[in-house]
Amino acid sequence: MTDNTASGTPQFAVAEYSSSPAAAVCNSCAQKISGAFYRVNGAPTCTECTQRLQREAPQDSHAAFVRGVLFGVAAAIVGFGIYVVFALSTGLVIGYVSLAVGYLVGKAMVLGSRGIGGRRYQIAAVVLTYMAVSLAAVPIAFSVHMKHKRDQQHAQVSDTAATPAATPVAAPLPRTSLARAIGTLAVLGLASPLLELANPMHGIIGLIILLIGMRIAWQLTAGKPLDIAGPLAEGAPALAG
Repeated sequence: MTDNTASGTPQFAVAEYSSSPAAAVCNSCAQKISGAFYRVNGAPTCTECTQRLQREAPQDSHAAFVRGVLFGVAAAIVGFGIYVVFALSTGLVIGYVSLAVGYLVGKAMVLGSRGIGGRRYQIAAVVLTYMAVSLAAVPIAFSVHMKHKRDQQHAQVSDTAATPAATPVAAPLPRTSLARAIGTLAVLGLASPLLELANPMHGIIGLIILLIGMRIAWQLTAGKPLDIAGPLAEGAPALAG
């Protein structure tokens, strides 16, 4: 049998390897790599650039986390406002706004932490997104209630004008403390996505959209740590292109 490998004929059944890293060019400085090299997030990188990237990589800290959360809170308030203003101005409560809220919170936290992410950032982003969306139900419900109350009062005035009669005085409602009222409204607001399940079709769709918005915030705050492999020898095998 003739040995074609000795004659230099390519053998497609056998993997051929180059004697240098893929493309032999540093992905960071675009200079030709000589000597040992690294793979940073899968891309060939020279030793100098790898060391520089390690030095410049943002480091997690308590200050970075606090800054990220503060930015996230600000974004959650903005998202809350967008949700409420849109609902009150259009008369429509559209769950897709939850996606925008999740995006705003996630992006703001990454901006505040200066690119640092991780599990605690993700948890904070998810909680802030849920709170912003669920608590938006409180001012929306209050606005609807006040409108309904005004309509009832207008109707009563019209009926009284048409048929004058002694109108019974309504008994005064029991007073409650401001703190207790706010607490009750906050609990109802946080539970609103689950309370919406009373209308199964509408509630389930809204809950799914909210979960997608929370997932967006989760993904954006995952962080992108450097994945460094090496040092690798200059002659490390790499599949020829």
